[in-house]
Amino acid sequence: MNILIAPDSFKGSLSAAEAAEAIRQGIRVVMPESETVSLPLADGGEGTVEALVTATHGRFITTKVTGPLGDPVEARWGVLGDDITAVIEMAAASGLPLVPPEKRNPLITTTYGTGELICAALEAGCTKLIIGIGGSATNDGGAGMAQALGAELLDAAGKPMGRGGAALANLDRIHIAGMEERLERLEVKVASDVGNPLCGPEGAAAIYGPQKGATPEMVKELDSALAHYAEIIARDLKVDVKDLPGAGAAGGLGAGLIAFLKGKIQSGAALVLDTISFEEYLAAADLVITGEGKIDSQLEFGKTLAGVGALARRYHTPVVAIAGAVDVDPERLTEMGISVAIPCVNSPMEETESVERAAELVQEATERIMRLLFLGRELAGSGR
Repeated sequence: MNILIAPDSFKGSLSAAEAAEAIRQGIRVVMPESETVSLPLADGGEGTVEALVTATHGRFITTKVTGPLGDPVEARWGVLGDDITAVIEMAAASGLPLVPPEKRNPLITTTYGTGELICAALEAGCTKLIIGIGGSATNDGGAGMAQALGAELLDAAGKPMGRGGAALANLDRIHIAGMEERLERLEVKVASDVGNPLCGPEGAAAIYGPQKGATPEMVKELDSALAHYAEIIARDLKVDVKDLPGAGAAGGLGAGLIAFLKGKIQSGAALVLDTISFEEYLAAADLVITGEGKIDSQLEFGKTLAGVGALARRYHTPVVAIAGAVDVDPERLTEMGISVAIPCVNSPMEETESVERAAELVQEATERIMRLLFLGRELAGSGR
């Protein structure tokens, strides 16, 4: 039996690679003769760099850049096996985990370090960029990123605008003549499943500002600043980003990538599956075992498992999913191309215990799956 092992991460407990290894070990216990291929996945957020670099036999690079509060941070990114495609997670340079809870303030946090990572990709000779934009600590519309790439964002006195979301209110004009020339040849794909516009009640500040430390008063200030920013972009760059779906992703970084780099926003999960040529692996598989931390009603909204199921259905390949918790109608799973979903937590336990034992629980769940498959083959062979 040829088994494709393709899980997403079990957030908070296992990386996608660790989950894949636990599944592989479970298969070996029951059916050691099976052929397995491990292909850890991601949805454009955390783990995207690891998944894409590993699957394409690329290389990892660590670069010192400016963190969201201006302090230096070490950010890991990668170059894919084609040697021309860079993959970046903005959270590695400008992410919320880089800011202690007591210091979270989207009025001042910046995406400057994300721009520095893009510069590093250009220096490495890359002409294509995949950037995952989940998990940001910022609300500056990608202005910091643009500044790092050579754009001039000036106030009424002709001085460079300060960093952070609040500074956008002082923006008077944008000059891009000094931006890095190699950007003209850079193809930018933005991995995001967020459809929020830049401004308004569903915009970047209103929906995501509070989790980054914004008070209600700060949300109003940030939203007004982003609206002003959109007006200047429309006037000086001739790009209307204010109401574009996805422009509000990552505190407006989506808008910045569209306006300054002509970025194209795509479903993160679909982009990952396409980049690693998932269908080629799928065509050779008799069974797919996938998984993630929780399977619920969010499954159909751009999640990795939904993408795996949709592609597997084309090849009539059965898919078994493992999760810490399963809370979705079995018929809905079938409609989405997933044959069955198995919870790996098999007895009452505290969440802390399930997290600590995650690898063991995933392996045991895999063993149960394989024993059921073995039983099915036995029954089929007996003619009963």
